[in-house]
Amino acid sequence: MPRMISFLLACIWIALPVHAQAQQQAQPFSQCMAVAEALPGASYANLTPADPAASFTPAAFGDDEVEIQFAGHSTYVITTPSGVTIATDYNGWSGKVAVPRVVTMNKAHSSHFTLAPDERIEHVLRGWNFDHSRADHDVVVDDVYIRNVTTDIRNFGAVEQDGNSIFIFEVADLCIGHLGHLHHPLQDSHFAQIGRLDIVMVPVDGGLTLSHGAMTGIAKRLQSSILLPMHRRGAPLSSFIDMMGDAFVTDYVGSDSVTVSARTLPRRPTILVLKGV
Repeated sequence: MPRMISFLLACIWIALPVHAQAQQQAQPFSQCMAVAEALPGASYANLTPADPAASFTPAAFGDDEVEIQFAGHSTYVITTPSGVTIATDYNGWSGKVAVPRVVTMNKAHSSHFTLAPDERIEHVLRGWNFDHSRADHDVVVDDVYIRNVTTDIRNFGAVEQDGNSIFIFEVADLCIGHLGHLHHPLQDSHFAQIGRLDIVMVPVDGGLTLSHGAMTGIAKRLQSSILLPMHRRGAPLSSFIDMMGDAFVTDYVGSDSVTVSARTLPRRPTILVLKGV
């Protein structure tokens, strides 16, 4: 079976156009990617890149702690071991965000993006393209690799394909995901593109994005060690927590930030409710 899979992958590689092969070689290596999650019985794969130059350099040994701070609504600020600051669903005004080096945005509502970001921001990553093509980000900033998986949004009763993105941040052996303003259940293909998420930021409004039933189903399938609620409007948070069930413990943190590393992930899946959420 492994030989057959290797043969099929080789055939696909040979069939790719030359420019597509070059594009793939240029992309950083993802430690969190699931290459075949959509296949029955398949599991995550951790592959060593054939081209070492295509991978990004992780933080030095021991410098493995990532800080995550809640900054309001759907904005979390991630600070990597090397000091890179990333603001998710950045709108230019929400919360405790000065001038991050990287910002990600989503399109569904103006509280999730700005058309006039501070010009000092080094990387502005929009989860959509203005020409309605699919946004595709593969960005390395010091010790973090940032990529995205596009999703659709509801737009005045219609569906806008690839209107938003789930962003994934790979840093210090952690896979951190932000589900954004998710409007529909995820398919097997989405889960395959997302891969493993050790930490996931989940909208818990119960309707403006998805119902608690649909959102908890996604969160349970991701099987993340830490779940960070966000976008708390509408249904009470307690409803979401109850629907997650006994497999998840809930920890109400008396601070708006938490420091985590791969070695300190909780043994039991935990819903972390930071101060201000």
